[in-house]
Amino acid sequence: MNIHIANGRLVDPAHEIDRPADLFIADGKVAAIGTRPDGFAADTTIEASGLVVCPGLVDLAARLREPGFEYLATLDSEMEAAMAGGVTSLAIPPDTDPPLDEPGLVEMLCYRAKLLNKAHIYPVGALTERLEGKRLSEMAELVDAGCVAFSQANVPIDDPQVLFCALQYAATFGFRVWLQPITPRFAREGVAHDGEVASRLGLPGIPTAAETMALFTYIELARLTGASLHITRLSSAEGLELVRRARAEGLDITCDVSINHLHLCDMDIGYFDANCRLCPPLRSQRDRDALRAGLASGEVDALCSNHTPVDDDAKQIPFSEAEAGATGLELLLPLTLKWGHAHKLSLCDTLRRITIAPARIIGSKAGQLAAGARADVCIFDPAGETTVTRTQLRSQGKNTPFLGHNLPGRVCYTLVEGKVMFSPA
Repeated sequence: MNIHIANGRLVDPAHEIDRPADLFIADGKVAAIGTRPDGFAADTTIEASGLVVCPGLVDLAARLREPGFEYLATLDSEMEAAMAGGVTSLAIPPDTDPPLDEPGLVEMLCYRAKLLNKAHIYPVGALTERLEGKRLSEMAELVDAGCVAFSQANVPIDDPQVLFCALQYAATFGFRVWLQPITPRFAREGVAHDGEVASRLGLPGIPTAAETMALFTYIELARLTGASLHITRLSSAEGLELVRRARAEGLDITCDVSINHLHLCDMDIGYFDANCRLCPPLRSQRDRDALRAGLASGEVDALCSNHTPVDDDAKQIPFSEAEAGATGLELLLPLTLKWGHAHKLSLCDTLRRITIAPARIIGSKAGQLAAGARADVCIFDPAGETTVTRTQLRSQGKNTPFLGHNLPGRVCYTLVEGKVMFSPA
């Protein structure tokens, strides 16, 4: 199908484009920008006056809950949420049930996603068998099955010798390792940032050192092995400083932060709001502000939703017993725009953090609109609003700290390989 997206403001951070321009799509790819190709006849025209036309968003952490947790969400429901949020490419953490440590399981997940014909998925394989931190997974076979990197999700390896061997093996074959910095024995039983709020509420705390101690280990092992590391979901100013120093030294390290930690801090827990029970925990205002500034300066490479649907029963219980997680696919764009507005960044710079930057971390050609590129497109109204309500959220998980908020920007259309997968009702 040939599609003409007319009169929009085209923003493509990968090529520093921000100007009024028409977009022409043919056979699932971008045919041309600005000038109609010879012989092009549109089957469909999308009028985009007053709207922004940008690459489909790329999310580095979206738990779709299949296989194993279909009672929390399904591939179908979360793909619908992705489409409503303009997210066309998703990296999938390996903490499914069973974990993504078998090539057949990865192939099945990719096949299921392809049948739905919505967002593209990029599985992140388990670094160790069953995420137990004891035996390395068959990384080469998992790459052949479709994995783009390897991770322990939220289940850190307790034995540094095993982690050393994993990084050494990954470095040998050029595989990228994604690690969330957690020191399990130091974070044990904790549910909130170890600070004044946790003390006042009587909640067991997780100190910042639980993050920095793990980062010291990861950075030292990366130095020894030459492994390529991506640090996921940084939560502290001290952690960001360690990453900054490692990069200045020349180590191959990238990092991301979640939309929740970009806007919230431990004060937002209020009176035990279980929607603010997250992993990693919301930290201090100082940490939040450091992450916001680090993302603006480029020291933090990318932003992610850390989408984790949780059912109501697991949230409507005491804070310390609630399951960690928040839904975020549909909030990735508006919360990114809110941050960009606050830092007075250009729209091109703002969108870079959720398009080409995460795409490069995945190793994908997504997140751009050059001629010949896959026609994954998000069209949104920058003057519109996203009202966050349970009924508006398409994700099966309704758990988010932003319920009741009006956020800037509203997705109008989402195209995947030149097909309109979301449009106004």
